[in-house]
Amino acid sequence: MTTLNDRLAWRYATKKFDPTKTVPADKLERIIEAIRLAPTSSGLQPFELFVVTNPEVREKIRTVAWNQAQVTDSSHLLVFAAWDDITEERVNMMFDLTNDVRGFVNEGWENYRKMLLGIVAERGTEANYQAAARQAYIGLGAALIAAAFEEVDATPMEGFDPAAVDEILGLKEKHLRSVIILPVGYRAEEGDWLVNLKKVRRSRENFVTEIK
Repeated sequence: MTTLNDRLAWRYATKKFDPTKTVPADKLERIIEAIRLAPTSSGLQPFELFVVTNPEVREKIRTVAWNQAQVTDSSHLLVFAAWDDITEERVNMMFDLTNDVRGFVNEGWENYRKMLLGIVAERGTEANYQAAARQAYIGLGAALIAAAFEEVDATPMEGFDPAAVDEILGLKEKHLRSVIILPVGYRAEEGDWLVNLKKVRRSRENFVTEIK
């Protein structure tokens, strides 16, 4: 029986994708849904996901991503874009959505709303963006685990010019900033120097400290 940890041991940061192979729509949707369901602080979901398949757009992103071939050779390119600020309007949007979905207003929840509005107002725009970006990484983690479960290769990449990607995708107008990109697809049978190398991780003894 194959376990999730077996899949995580199987995955690696793919260096060469097979451009002739496409991730099936159902697998892609399950990966996207895992990202959507990822936990976020205060349930704000302060980031959005862009699924890029347009070849011309991906070629432009590749030019500002150190010419890394994964950007264009993968099946799909996922771009995680965080809110550029956690504004009062955005906080209220998510709290109001919670009330609508649950069908009632909770006094404790409303008190928490007021406290959070004070926190984000005091924290300021850049600190709020950084907080939102950290939540995007939680979504990235969900994506990597979901992709491994689906036996889809995925390579998280920070090696790109965020301002340039923001311009290419028109993110500034949406009050978003790119955080990390994730090509997904299938590894090439040849030409990837990393594919057959052993996975290197510290031992449990050197990684985990148990405090009893």
